[in-house]
Formats: sequence, structure tokens, C-alpha cells
Amino acid sequence: QAQLVESGGGLVQAGASLRLSCAASGLTFSVTTMAWFRQAPGKEREVVSVISSGGANTYYADSAKGRFTISRDNAKNTVYLQMNSLNAEDTAVYYCAARAGAALAERHYEYTYWGQGTQVTVSS
Repeated sequence: QAQLVESGGGLVQAGASLRLSCAASGLTFSVTTMAWFRQAPGKEREVVSVISSGGANTYYADSAKGRFTISRDNAKNTVYLQMNSLNAEDTAVYYCAARAGAALAERHYEYTYWGQGTQVTVSS
């Protein structure tokens, strides 16, 4: 049974940085595309960033470009999201998601496995 466990969320002030981690188990991580989504209260879940199975290709939502960096360590079965220059609009529950194959995907229904989420709160 695949399992994704996020960590690294918290309460920070505007302008601060956080690094989220997602540890995967029960799946062949090296052939799995990984993504970070987020969902703010009253809003739909939206993609933040995606990284292909080998790490060569990435996608960022416009809101993340220039501030967030996605990376992965296939030896550790872990994907990361480095978030810099955080602002109040980044406040949300952040979810890690996985799908088989190398192709990038931006829609939540394209992902098979999900973590439980980690809360990120940015105070202004």
C-alpha cells in the first residue's frame, strides 16, 4: 500500500521560507511523477508544482514561479518543496501527490496517491 507523509509545515511571518518534505513508501518512487497541491479554506485544490520521475522536468503554477523550487531525491524516496518569500496568499494545506509514469500532470484527478497534508500559515 502506497503511503505519502508530508512534513515541514508551520506558522511563519510574511517573507519567510519553509521547506516541505514528502516521504513515499510502497511505490516505485523512481518511476513516479510527484506533485505538490494546496487547498485554502473555501477554495478548490490547486497544483503548485510537479516534478517528473527522473527530475528532469518540472512545472510551476504562476503563483509559485520564482519563489518555490521542487526537487526530489530518488535514493531517499522523498520530494521537497522549497518555498521562499511566503505571503498570506500561500496559506493553505499542502498536499503531496503521486502518479505512475514520467509525464507531468496538473489536475488533481490525475494523481492516484495523496498524503494527509501539512498546514502552512503565513501571517502578514
